[in-house]
Amino acid sequence: MIDIVITIIGTQKDEKGEESRIECTTKGRYYERNNIRYIVYKDSEISGIEGVTTMLKVYDRHVVLVRTGSVDHKQEFLLGEKSYSMYHTPYGTMQMSILTNSLNMALTSTIGTITIEYELEINGQWQSANTLSISIQEESISGH
Repeated sequence: MIDIVITIIGTQKDEKGEESRIECTTKGRYYERNNIRYIVYKDSEISGIEGVTTMLKVYDRHVVLVRTGSVDHKQEFLLGEKSYSMYHTPYGTMQMSILTNSLNMALTSTIGTITIEYELEINGQWQSANTLSISIQEESISGH
């Protein structure tokens, strides 16, 4: 495992075209196993799911996001496809669907970016158009 610094920028645009943005930088771990790249970090208070562990499993052609802790969720991002999942929280469970419109992965070992553009539906209702940008770099390189 390699210590990394992760910068996550999430933007959401609702049906009125109003955009919100969340940005956070956190420390995490990176490793590879069976040709799958893993990026693991703890979510912070700014994300609204403090104490949750997020794991990104990066394959050649898709990304799987897995959250465990007070939230339990697994979501697949497959370009041009709609994927369904259940989002379990202490307050109840929601059905989510994601339509991945764009998926760009530029990772070389422990440095790189993943950008995912997707549309989110919750319980069958369209919620927002989203962009998730994740940058990683080795901790020693970043100086953090």
